[in-house]
Formats: sequence, structure tokens, C-alpha cells
Amino acid sequence: MFDPRDDARDRDGREDGRARVYDKRDRDDDPREGLMRDLDLPRGEERELVAVRDRVYELDGEDSRTLAAVGAFRVVPEHDLDIDHDTLDHLHDEGLVETVDLGDDERGLTLTREGRELLESHSLDRGDEPTQDFYAGISRERELDHDSNLYATYRQEEARLRDEHGGLEVKRLVLDHDMKREYQEFLQEHNRGRSDSDGRPDRDEHEIREWARQHDLPYFDGQVHFPDYRIEYEVDGRELHQDVELFTEHYRGAHAASYAQTGFRIYVVGSRGGSGRSAQNPRLMDEFL
Repeated sequence: MFDPRDDARDRDGREDGRARVYDKRDRDDDPREGLMRDLDLPRGEERELVAVRDRVYELDGEDSRTLAAVGAFRVVPEHDLDIDHDTLDHLHDEGLVETVDLGDDERGLTLTREGRELLESHSLDRGDEPTQDFYAGISRERELDHDSNLYATYRQEEARLRDEHGGLEVKRLVLDHDMKREYQEFLQEHNRGRSDSDGRPDRDEHEIREWARQHDLPYFDGQVHFPDYRIEYEVDGRELHQDVELFTEHYRGAHAASYAQTGFRIYVVGSRGGSGRSAQNPRLMDEFL
């Protein structure tokens, strides 16, 4: 298991539980770039006009990459994006993002309905190939702390994959919400359109195991296990993926041991508290298993 705080401390001594953004000061590849692979939006330094129905916005590449990252992960802390105030103020003024309180004087960014509409209206049609989904607002208030850490782990994992493979192209990011929705559609397929249905799925264990196998998801203890998100990418024409799970420090015992069987790439972050983030406990890693 991996703790993104270790990587942050190794490079710039930060101990706030988050890693510094991999940007052009670190390497030529921006981790946000793959998240806007399917978007026909400005990528240069000059702002261009972008029309959505009866509205016209002005966006440059930094605006576009920020919107893509925020929309793909639903909520991203402002300082994890490492963008200047001009970009933040501009996106706010355009009505494309809004802020949420993450505690400890920290703010997160989410897309507004207009922000999501802009991304969806400028998404490329790739035929049968699935494209990136984008979201507006907060869906799980009680999991805001957890969800707001996902982008930091993505930066780490995207950099690791790129260092390992070279020529890597991120194709899309899939959140657990979408994988679980597809699973529920599979479970309820036989009930669709039936007036006599009681709403209970009638899939047997063999069918569920086969669905999990086809989607390369682990099945044990009588259930399919889903990661927090999946990175789909391509290397030398091969389509691959990496599943990532985020643990916070309160996970212990059977829960942690169960996820250790999944084969997911597991990251650990501290939880917020009234006085800030919890300090690293070197023994914490052993306590998960």
C-alpha cells in the first residue's frame, strides 16, 4: 500500500497529507491532459471563445484542463490543482465552477450545471468507444473528505504509470459510481419492462461471477468488489487499466484485509480533524492487515 504523503514529503517537505502537483516543472506531461482527451476545447495559452447554446465563454488551455479534472473527479481541492488565482477567478466569474468547504480553511472546486453542460456539449463522438463522464456538484456529502482526496492519488498513480510504461495515453477515468450503476443495470436487466416484477434481481452466482470476470473486477465473499476509480489507458496499442482504492486512517481489521485481496492499488491518507490533518504513523501501514 502507498501513502501519498510520503511522496509529498520526499519532494517538498509538505506534511499536509497531500502531494505536490506534477506539473511542467516536474515533467512535460500534465496529469490533467488525459482527462480532456475527449474534449474539443482550447489547449493553448490564449483565451478563445467557446459557445454553448446562447452562452459564450472565454477559455484557455489551463481553464480547459482545470474543468476536465474537476468534472472527472466531481470535487478537487483548489491547492491540488496548483493553478493561479486568475484561472480560479475567471472560472468563477464565468459561472463554470463553485466552491465547497472542505474544512481546515480548505476549499474544493466542483462544476456548476453550466460547467458540466459546457464539457458535455464539447465532447467528441468516438462511436462505440466509451468517453469520459463529467459531474456537477456533490453527490455524497458524508464522503466529501474521502472523495476530495481522490485526485491527489490520481496524480501519483498517473505519474507512476507513465514512468513505468513511457508512451502511455490515458483514455478515461471511471468512478465507482459508474461501475456500480452498470452492475445494477446488469442485475435488473430481466426486470426491465415487466409489470409483474418485484424489483429483486434474479441473477445467480455463476452469472455474477461471469460479469465480474468480464469487467476484470474481483468477486469473493459473495460479492463483486469495486475500486474507487479505474484509470483506462493505452500503451503501444494495448488497452490496459489500473484500479485504485483510497483508505483513510480509520480503516482497520477485516475491512482493510478484504480490500488487500482485491489487487487494487491502495493509497492511504490521513483524515481531517478539528486541528487539521492527522500526523503520519509509521506503524499505520502494518495495522491495516
